[in-house]
Amino acid sequence: MSVGHYENFPVASLLLPPKLREPVAVIYRFARTADDLADEGDAPRHTRLASLDSYKERIRSIAAGHTPQDPLFRDVARIIREHTLPPQLFADLLDAFTQDVTKQRYADYAEVLDYCRRSANPVGRLLLHLFKRTTDSELTRSDAICSALQLVNFWQDVDIDYAKGRVYLPQDEMAAHGVGERHLAERICDRAWQALMKYETERAKHLLLSGAPLGRALPGRVGLEIRATVQGGLRILEKIERAGYDVFRRRPVLRMLDWPLMLVRAV
Repeated sequence: MSVGHYENFPVASLLLPPKLREPVAVIYRFARTADDLADEGDAPRHTRLASLDSYKERIRSIAAGHTPQDPLFRDVARIIREHTLPPQLFADLLDAFTQDVTKQRYADYAEVLDYCRRSANPVGRLLLHLFKRTTDSELTRSDAICSALQLVNFWQDVDIDYAKGRVYLPQDEMAAHGVGERHLAERICDRAWQALMKYETERAKHLLLSGAPLGRALPGRVGLEIRATVQGGLRILEKIERAGYDVFRRRPVLRMLDWPLMLVRAV
């Protein structure tokens, strides 16, 4: 199951131990519905922000020991207490979704990574808390995987994000490669664009591989789930390269035939 920012995370996958599928599905449902508040429909900016503020207030209420009455947050409160999950990680996700409403350009890679820290890394950290594997090394590798997967999602969705008014490509790196917003508006895939995308995808690959040892460190099906997730990101990067970095006309996606290959590589 995969949608939007989370399409490179196998959510509630059959690879997970059965007892963890339900809390993972709750985390996904929370992230998906909150992301939709920022992205979907025609609501004006102030309405989107108010809705996200309401989500933030309910997370604060849960952190204070209360249980909201609506079904989603009742489930969130339950898994937070049953699995000792940090409420701040849910708040970080909401902070990132709020930023999607208010910020459309990123000056440099550091700004993009800071967004990833809140938009993607909390998902991996929540999973590690569910797995009861939260050493500094494990959290650091998880952050690398999650930030890299967010970057992969950005680079496969350049065209989609631009249609929403957002550019996640660092502005300074676009300028250094001779790429401007005209490339995005007119969907130009010239040598300058290809050089920029090659640079961005190779950096995402290195970041992803730096976290990959986490999949070998975690036992059994949990480790296999992580390894399969890493392979999903690597497969998308392969497809971007094979498309000549023309993500405008050949947006890479994972298809049914990709899964056997990814699982073989993961094993």
